[in-house]
Amino acid sequence: MLPIGDQDEPGGLPVVNIAIIAINVLVFVLLQLPSDAFTMGFSTIPKEITTGVDLVGPVSITLPDGTVDTIVEAPGPSPIWLTLFTSMFMHGGWLHLGGNMLFLFIFGDNVERRLGSLLYLAFYLVCGVIASAAQIATDPSSVIPSLGASGAISGVLAAYLVYFPQNKVRVLVGFRFVTEVPALVMIGLWALIQFVSGIGSIAVTDQTGGGVAYFAHIGGFIAGLVLAFLLRAFGRGPTQPFATA
Repeated sequence: MLPIGDQDEPGGLPVVNIAIIAINVLVFVLLQLPSDAFTMGFSTIPKEITTGVDLVGPVSITLPDGTVDTIVEAPGPSPIWLTLFTSMFMHGGWLHLGGNMLFLFIFGDNVERRLGSLLYLAFYLVCGVIASAAQIATDPSSVIPSLGASGAISGVLAAYLVYFPQNKVRVLVGFRFVTEVPALVMIGLWALIQFVSGIGSIAVTDQTGGGVAYFAHIGGFIAGLVLAFLLRAFGRGPTQPFATA
C-alpha cells in the first residue's frame, strides 16, 4: 500500500514540514548530485561516531558475497557527531528521496499542527538522532555510511498513529486501485514490516553490504511513540484515545 493522501486537520500552513521537505530536496540536488565527497563526508558512519575520529581516505569493506571492496571516505564536519544531523537531510537516490518526502508530506503536516511548529521541529530532530543511534548500536564499528530522513519520518508516523489513528488515509494498492483505510491500518502495517524486516536483518550487518537501515526505522518509530505519548500527557495532543476530524 502506497499512501497518496490523508484527512487533513484544520490549522495553519505547516511551515516547518514544508521547509524540511525543501531542505532535503535542495541538499540532494545542489550538494549530493554534484559531489560524492559530500555524501561520503556528511553521512553518519558508526565508527566515526563511536570513536570520535573522522575517517578520511580508502577503507576496506566486505561485501555479501565475501569479496572485499574499497570505499573512499571524505572529510566531514567538525565535530564529527554533527553528521547525526546532516545525514537526516541526505538521500541515496531519487527513489529514496521521493518516497521519504511523500510520507513526510502526507503525514507531517497534521503532526506539526498538533504539536506546533517549534515543538514539531525539535520532535523531528530528536527522533532522527535516536534513529541513527539505534542503527549505530547494531554495528558500532561499521564504516558503511548511513543517510536518509527515514528514521525521523518514522517518528512522525508514530506520532500520527498516536494522535490520529482513525483518520482516513488514501492508499494505492498494487498500483491498480485507490482505497481508504484508517491510519491505524496503514501505519500499523508499515511498522509491522519494519519490525519483522529488522529481526530478519540481524544476521546481516552493515559491514557486509549495508542496505535498508531497518533499526533506524524501528528506533525512530519507538522514539516517536514515547515522545508523542509524553507530549499528549502534558497537553500537546488529544486526551482521548482516538481523534477524528
